[in-house]
Amino acid sequence: MNNSEILFVYDAHLCNPNGDPDEENRPRMDYPTQTNLVSDVRLKRYIRDYLQENGHELFVQKGEAGKTVNASERIQAVLGQKKAAKLGDEELQTLLNKLIDVRLFGATMPIKLEGKGQSIAFTGPVQFNWGYSLNRVYLLDTKSITSHFSAEAGKEQGTIGKDYRVKYSLIAFHGIISGYNAKNTGLKKEDVALLDQALIKAIPLHATRSKVGQEPRLYVRVEYNSDSFVLGDLRKWIKFSPQGTNKDDEVFSVQNVKLDITSLVEKLQENRAKIQQVKFWKDGALSLVGALDALPNGSPLAF
Repeated sequence: MNNSEILFVYDAHLCNPNGDPDEENRPRMDYPTQTNLVSDVRLKRYIRDYLQENGHELFVQKGEAGKTVNASERIQAVLGQKKAAKLGDEELQTLLNKLIDVRLFGATMPIKLEGKGQSIAFTGPVQFNWGYSLNRVYLLDTKSITSHFSAEAGKEQGTIGKDYRVKYSLIAFHGIISGYNAKNTGLKKEDVALLDQALIKAIPLHATRSKVGQEPRLYVRVEYNSDSFVLGDLRKWIKFSPQGTNKDDEVFSVQNVKLDITSLVEKLQENRAKIQQVKFWKDGALSLVGALDALPNGSPLAF
């Protein structure tokens, strides 16, 4: 398999893209730069949830409500009640064949093989940096909410809690698919096609109360013609600018956004000899400067 690089852009409007448990679940922020942050773990959770709900078996998956599943129990369930403490190469291959999230993201499994240690680690071929906002992000001034239920019996008033949300955040992720690591997990072309689909579809389909208001806006996957070349973080070559306003603090929706991909298109054109294909998708509400049709060996994704 060849290397690929991913640019994924989505936005968040009046919601909390990724709460920080160390900050009363406020949206993750770098306050000196007013940059909203989203962890790679949050993004992978969207992908896993989408794959699980579409019938794919996972190593890390949601259990029944109120129940936790440890890694050994999960391996036993996948293998059909075989003990997970000591397995052979055949059982290990069965796990890789069945578990798409291990093929994508890797895993550390508590399995002892002959002549090896107490666990097996697979480095996932698909990895993401933390996402960050392309615009300066501001939190809503109002943050207190009330509940009809009191915290203690006998009290007449409901409880007051905190609900922190961003006004608007245009978030960009960079990811890489390593052709070298794909050999170790058995990643298939069909898995990569499912990853394309999951990134575009998962976020709006898995909205919770704090996550309603998020929409995918742009997806680009550059597949190179070898497993020994990458350009690096594709976010370096895109530029955000407010549309119809000169101030980031007046950006309140995708209608106020313009994304310039001219430098990205030029960079990919300069390296077209190293590119096998470019898959892309854009939401109709996003205004672009630069043409996706000019991407080398480009073809649109449709689901």
